[in-house]
Amino acid sequence: MLDWAGLADGGLAEAEACVDGALESLIVHRDGDAVRAWLNICPHAGRRLDWAPGEFLRTKDGLLVCAVHGATFELSEGLCVGGPCRGQSLSAVAVEVRDGVVRLSADALGTAALRTGG
Repeated sequence: MLDWAGLADGGLAEAEACVDGALESLIVHRDGDAVRAWLNICPHAGRRLDWAPGEFLRTKDGLLVCAVHGATFELSEGLCVGGPCRGQSLSAVAVEVRDGVVRLSADALGTAALRTGG
């Protein structure tokens, strides 16, 4: 499970969840009271974005950087704003905070909790 209080404002974490019947790595981002998640897969080459499990690169401006080819993604919508997949987006996964835990929302396969990766 991913503890909401343990995720700092502006922070990124890696978690695992069953999405469409497969265990997937997710990027989870906290922005104030909002939480967003995407599959941990770059749309350019299908590789993970983290440089080591759960370790993500950020620009000075706070953009997420793909560790493989340097594509940069803004964290409000997951849109690639620079690099080989410019204009494409990360695949969003619906999550919510319930009882202090980040969980898949009802729109994304019911009540299964996320597991922290790594």
